[in-house]
Amino acid sequence: MIIRNIRNCLALVLGLIISVPNLVSATENTDDNWDKVFKRSDKVDVKKVSFKNRFGIELVGDLYEPKNKEEKKYAAIAITGPFGAVKEQVSGLYAQTMAERGFVTLAFDPSFTGESGGNVRDVASPDINTDDISSAVDYLTTLPEVDENKIGVIGICGFGGFGLNAAAQDTRIKATVTSTMYDMTRVSAHGYNDTMSADELYKMREELNNQRTLDAKNGTYAKSAPLPDKLNGDEPKFVKDYVNYYKTPLGFHPRSIGSNGAWDKTSALSLITQPILTYSDTIKNPVLMIHGEKAHSRYFSEDAFKKLKGDNKELYIVPNANHTDLYYKVDVIPFDKMEEFFKNNLQ
Repeated sequence: MIIRNIRNCLALVLGLIISVPNLVSATENTDDNWDKVFKRSDKVDVKKVSFKNRFGIELVGDLYEPKNKEEKKYAAIAITGPFGAVKEQVSGLYAQTMAERGFVTLAFDPSFTGESGGNVRDVASPDINTDDISSAVDYLTTLPEVDENKIGVIGICGFGGFGLNAAAQDTRIKATVTSTMYDMTRVSAHGYNDTMSADELYKMREELNNQRTLDAKNGTYAKSAPLPDKLNGDEPKFVKDYVNYYKTPLGFHPRSIGSNGAWDKTSALSLITQPILTYSDTIKNPVLMIHGEKAHSRYFSEDAFKKLKGDNKELYIVPNANHTDLYYKVDVIPFDKMEEFFKNNLQ
């Protein structure tokens, strides 16, 4: 089912899911200090860290390192996403798993979300969110255990697109992985499968700018229209998949916009006018793009991959996987593939 209604389309674009009462974090770990939705590994050490981006916003992350690490310089990976998630969800799972495989990893909350700073809350910005990734690279270069010439990035879902944009501007990123990638600027401006007409887009811009006027007069910031509290059964499968992850104990986290909030409504204005993949064809360093065979979002990776140049780029399709399977299914997420990619390209 293709959703063409402007308000519904915008809500889906931003992945908006409002809070559900009486849900708890998915983790069943008995460690009271463990606030992730995945089980803690006994093979890594993890600690909370903070650093600032070039806009002066303090970002908060979890640094994962192999337990009993050797006295040597390690390759490192900055990890973030999905769009609307926090580091205690998908990016943390990826970070912990890659640390088990010998990398120093950093899962972090982007600006205006989770435990990171920035006001107004729950804002998305193509410029700032891209810089968040480079700022995570900044932080990793300061660590004595990290080889500053061996730093890669994993961007998941909407932050896959921002990750490609960061790779286009930041030559310190020596290898980039995107997983179940969204181009948030494309989907915001054109709708899913590019079904939004020019008239519909213009009407949406009018509505969003009228909202800016109301926000200015009221001194408040409106949130985007949320998805319904309960599914009625007529929703597209991918919406049901999002709800199954974010709004159930499988992936619910109280700080996650996807689980327990909504994006700032006028964030869409910058997303529709600042296409983030414009310069992706200038990326010279290796790129591995991973997507599920049955994901509704697969076309984002396929189209983005066509624009990449060079023989060090690869599109890897995971058989039978949908979009959210790559959020949490450790037997489906191709960690072996990612490990091989980073070990080959962070030398």
